[in-house]
Amino acid sequence: MGAKPLILRALTYLVLILALFPILLPIYWMIITAVKPKDEVFTFTPEWVPHTVALSNFGLAWNSAPFGHYFINSVVVTTGIIFLQLVTSTLAAYALARLRFFGRGVLFLIILSAMILPIQITFLANFVTLKNFGWLDTYQGLVIPFAASAFGTFLLRQAFLAVPPALEDAARLDRCTGLSFLWNFLVPLSRPTLLAFTLVALVAHWNDYFWPLIVTNTDAVRTLPIGLGMFIAQEVTTDWNLLMAATLFVSAPLLIAFFVAQRYFISSFMHSGLKG
Repeated sequence: MGAKPLILRALTYLVLILALFPILLPIYWMIITAVKPKDEVFTFTPEWVPHTVALSNFGLAWNSAPFGHYFINSVVVTTGIIFLQLVTSTLAAYALARLRFFGRGVLFLIILSAMILPIQITFLANFVTLKNFGWLDTYQGLVIPFAASAFGTFLLRQAFLAVPPALEDAARLDRCTGLSFLWNFLVPLSRPTLLAFTLVALVAHWNDYFWPLIVTNTDAVRTLPIGLGMFIAQEVTTDWNLLMAATLFVSAPLLIAFFVAQRYFISSFMHSGLKG
């Protein structure tokens, strides 16, 4: 390898590092603030490395509010939403990609239009409906309004269209048709796309604040973002080390999930639009 390619590669890495710096700096500052003693949080000059690591901040923050209950609620709600969205989006995408029926194109355009409209315009109608059902301040009220996803349907449809028709013809010879073909061929071949959609849905609904704020009134079903907001509101003295520790309770699971599955996340978006 000559000198010119090495220089170009070094410049590329330098540009990437400079681009990542404003993104990673707040995360780093949040982490080190979470492990600082209170007297080291505000100093005359910024302390980029804490002199004392106070891991007890996490225990103090965890016990200052029912974060354990909030965490369980977030897991239940997010898991329920993702499961329902995977089921409904997979079935809808299969019908739009592999079946032939009247109005298929119009139905797909309607789904695309649902991606354009902001979800907030549906909140009033959903709130009134849930109130009539008696589902306010319940898990059903947090999960059911998000049981289907237009984005997930679109993404999986593109992945299913990328599977060659010859494979379906070969499977039909072995009497593997319909939902059997979907489960045994389309789903395994579209695993990166399914995982990418799962990560997108995980981030969206794990961090969701506005809808849980509207439909929950008690700690019994409040999720982590709502619990974090209430914890901040009750912190009269503003112990920033405890606030950053509490913030890590919300952000750490998402960071871990992304770093574990990032290669599938990236590859799925590279291939999702090859055929449409």
